[in-house]
Amino acid sequence: MSKKILITGGSGYLGRNLAKRLKNKYRIYLGSRNNQRNDLAKNETGCEAFPLDVANINSVKDAINYVKPDIIIHAAATKFVDLSEKYPLECHDVNILGSANIARVAIDKKIKGVIGISTDKASPPVKNIYGMSKAVMEKLFISLSNNHKTKFTCVRYGNVTWSTGSVLPIWSKMFKKNKTILTTGPYMRRFFFTVDEAVELVTTSLKNINFLNGKILSKEMKSSRMIDILKVWKKIYGGKYIIKNERKGDRIDEYLIGETELSYSKAIFFNKKKYFLIGQDINKSNPIKKIVSSFNAKKLSESEIKNILDNRPEEYL
Repeated sequence: MSKKILITGGSGYLGRNLAKRLKNKYRIYLGSRNNQRNDLAKNETGCEAFPLDVANINSVKDAINYVKPDIIIHAAATKFVDLSEKYPLECHDVNILGSANIARVAIDKKIKGVIGISTDKASPPVKNIYGMSKAVMEKLFISLSNNHKTKFTCVRYGNVTWSTGSVLPIWSKMFKKNKTILTTGPYMRRFFFTVDEAVELVTTSLKNINFLNGKILSKEMKSSRMIDILKVWKKIYGGKYIIKNERKGDRIDEYLIGETELSYSKAIFFNKKKYFLIGQDINKSNPIKKIVSSFNAKKLSESEIKNILDNRPEEYL
């Protein structure tokens, strides 16, 4: 019988794409507190979707008792930087308390493994509440990994192109109204990778969950300035962009490996692709010598940006 995977936040863009790519090998269950989107997720993926509020410990218990998963992919999160600054308790309840609830019940039910979906905003130096909440999730999962039968690991993402709450869908909605995009940080540099690459990072973690227990896995990815993406957007679709004041909580660059993490990070290869491994007990045979930031990363070319913009989901056409 196929192993069962519960994906929290399963009605989101990443959750749905994980389900579609994993369902041929695993029995996938999608949990989300948005019942309307659960119906849409079920129709799109063909996987069972049901109510799950990770901030409610009883809801988490009910979901795990019902599914009895082998693995939990914990993707549920409040992920808007500006809204997390405005509503910090909501961010705490979902991202910190919700992660703790998943961990508690997973340990109690002896779930084989939990994979936490994290973000480059959790890498030091952390500047905003959203990043701090994800950093707490990382520390929580890693700290629990050596004391229980349940394996805990995290994957650290950049911007998953066209994912819920990311910049491209926001720009797309603005553009549809009056062909005008408002940007708060044109010279900010951000890591970008496709949803296929995001799924690959999770599947790599799934295949190597015993080895990755107590560690954070990230992947080499390219970056771009916001204004360079806007210029390509304007060249393809026309319209204009207007620069507004910077949002609270934003920083110019993001980091996959921060300076204070260098002493316990190294490069590693899976299927000839470069990844980054962060963990206190790793073998330092291939140490990382400098921070991995959106400043010093390879940059997306104009053709790569065009390909990202051209491959938007149907809902944003």
